[in-house]
Amino acid sequence: MKRFRPYIKTTRTFINAKKYIRGLLGPAERKNGWQIAESEGAFIADSAGDEMRSFVAEKIGSVDGVIIAGDTGFAKKGTKSCGVKRQYSGTFGKIENCQVGVFLSYSSEKGHALIDRRLYIPKEWASSEERRKEAGVPEDLEFQTKPDLALDMIKQATQAGVPYTWVAADCAYGEATKIRSYLEENKKCYVLAISGKQHFWRDLKQVPLSKLLGKLPKRGWKEYSMGEGAKGERAYEWIDAGIDSHPNDGWEGKAIVRRSKSNKEDMSAYMCFAPKGTPMQKFVEIAGMRWTIETCFEEAKALAGLGHYEVRTHSAWYRHITLSCMAMALLRGCLVSS
Repeated sequence: MKRFRPYIKTTRTFINAKKYIRGLLGPAERKNGWQIAESEGAFIADSAGDEMRSFVAEKIGSVDGVIIAGDTGFAKKGTKSCGVKRQYSGTFGKIENCQVGVFLSYSSEKGHALIDRRLYIPKEWASSEERRKEAGVPEDLEFQTKPDLALDMIKQATQAGVPYTWVAADCAYGEATKIRSYLEENKKCYVLAISGKQHFWRDLKQVPLSKLLGKLPKRGWKEYSMGEGAKGERAYEWIDAGIDSHPNDGWEGKAIVRRSKSNKEDMSAYMCFAPKGTPMQKFVEIAGMRWTIETCFEEAKALAGLGHYEVRTHSAWYRHITLSCMAMALLRGCLVSS
């Protein structure tokens, strides 16, 4: 906690912050404290978040580390909580009245933890002066899509020296060309899920992935495991989709496809970028690590009260979420140290 002291302005607030984190990691079923979250000006969430990211990198950082982008929903009642609206969230699998947070997690052989967070502000919120003022949305904050928020965090993690080689994400972020272009320019590998509407060049023609999937060969599929899951080994059949690729300084892009062993029509695809000759098993391994961000969400909500807040303002959301992520980071650090 001494590492975070410079970002908490008063001794009283610092003492309360320590109590807050102990409470988040305690046995209480509901962890909905609000005093610290609402302490305007006493807790600098952005700087504390940067320190949290550094702490995680020191404890579980690895040259071959993986950054994962994803989002989670927080169900809310009413219309006053900053950014709340009826919107789709994969957390609920439907349209729900909720806030959506975009996060980065970090994963290595040493463990996994959340390292950054952004509150998604929908267009109708960003364009409403009245709602912005009531919820304390900063004047200079402009509307950004969820992939834009994820890219900003990836850039900051890169500039801060977080050790990573790979980035993984679901198709909501995998289809963002800005993210792929940035990673390619900075020679960072990725395995990003994509949907059937993505287009590729093959045999000098541009074809949608949905059409490409229908022309995959019957032979050449090989079984690889994505690692252990909640229901055991996650083994699938995989194949290189054979799109046109233009190697760049020894790097290349490719599309790979996985299908269920029991249902040949059940297929998913990923866009990959890595040094030429990278084995399929490595791509499969990284694709499997994307699920660690879902584990982070589950753990933080169950163990550190990530979603147990009753605050409405923009800054209060960041304070609570930052303290919750810090609590999990501290827990992860203790587990590694032990």
